[in-house]
Order: sequence, then structure tokens, then C-alpha cells
Amino acid sequence: MTSDVRRLIDYYKSPLGRISRRLVRDQVIGLAGDIRGKRVLGLGFATPYLRFSLDVAERVLAFMPARQGASAWPREGPSCTVLCDPLEMPLTDAAIDLTIAVHALEHVADAEELMRELWRVTAPNGHVLIVVPRRRGIWAQRDNTPFGQGNPYSGGQLEKLLRDHSFVPVAWRDALFLPPFQHGLVLKSTRFFERFGRLFGPAMSGVICVRARKEAFPAVPRRKRAERYVRVPGLSAATARLNKG
Repeated sequence: MTSDVRRLIDYYKSPLGRISRRLVRDQVIGLAGDIRGKRVLGLGFATPYLRFSLDVAERVLAFMPARQGASAWPREGPSCTVLCDPLEMPLTDAAIDLTIAVHALEHVADAEELMRELWRVTAPNGHVLIVVPRRRGIWAQRDNTPFGQGNPYSGGQLEKLLRDHSFVPVAWRDALFLPPFQHGLVLKSTRFFERFGRLFGPAMSGVICVRARKEAFPAVPRRKRAERYVRVPGLSAATARLNKG
């Protein structure tokens, strides 16, 4: 288990982590809709937000980037976790009905290539549900939480990235109006901050949540991978040797 995934686990065990998980999870569940019988993929470190899907989805997978590291999930039953390169996921084309990406897009080295890969693995009329830190939000300005790491996005940047890669946004939500402080008074006033922050609109939120539908044809083709030359030794059938007695 790498230090990156260890820090993520420790954060979600903290008081602020538990509260932020609940607040973001409410938005994720609302955007996910009916997932009965569907194939659900959690990408990045999405496991804190996937439990609601375990009993109703046909299949649930949790793909974690190799650079981040992985942890077994769920605690009970067989593990659904796969350690892989998010730009080359071990899935056939059109294999997933809904991808929930959390702590994923802002950390990948090539966001455009990730979107192409998401388009490849998403089934026709399938969806992606992405959660990213808001660029001008207070959560993106402080590095004491996972939402303060990586490359944050504005709503316009996220919409352009989706549309440029044949995903049409169908629903938007905002979350985390609570300040990212592990302070008792702040944590006890969660309801106040959430209600007060929403009065000032999305600009006060810490993360952006969006659900987008896959279009029929890719707007941008996949990049061709550079072919690697592998030297294979020439092998011929070995002749049986007879022992002379």
C-alpha cells in the first residue's frame, strides 16, 4: 500500500473526511439515478462513494491508478479493486454503464487521453459521473485534504473537456460549502455552512459534480501508441540426444 492511498484512507477516517464524504456522496447518489442491473466502475479513489451500488448493480469495479496505489474494497466479500493504468483500462469496449470518477481527473497526467479511454469503455447511452475540485473554491486552495491536490477545474473547463470528447452534460450539482477545517466549531456547524453557502450560489462550493451522457461517435480519435520493437530470439526445435551406452 503506497503512501498516497494511505493518506486518502486516513483522510476519510478523520472527522472532516467523514463529513465531506457524506456531503459529496449525497450528490453522487442523486446524480447516479437508478443503477439496478447496471455495470458500475469507480475510478480514482471512488470507493468511499460506491457502497450504495453494491447490492443493486450487476457488477461493481474499483479501478485505482498504479501511481496512487490500491486498497482492498469492500471489507466484506471478494475484493472489487483493480490496480491499473487509467489510460489503458483492462476492459473491453463499451463495457461500463456508469463510471463514477472521484480523485481521478485532476490527478491524471493526460486528461484528454483519459476522456478518450472513458469514451471507449462506456456503453452506448452510458454515462460518466465526475467529481472534481472547483478551481476558485476554498477546498482547492488548501492542501490539507485530497480535494486540494492535483489540477482543479472550473465549470466551463469541465464542460468543454466533456463536449470535446463526445460526452454531453445532463446534470450538474455542487457540494462542500463547508470550509475545509478540522475545527470542532466548523464541523458542528455543517448544516449552517451548507445552507448559507448555497445562498451565494455555486461559486462558494468546493467541488463540482457532473453527469454526462456518451454520444454515439467519438469527437477525437485515440492517439496511436508508439510501436515497440521487441527482439525475439530465433528458436528451432531441439533434437533429442541419444545416450550411447
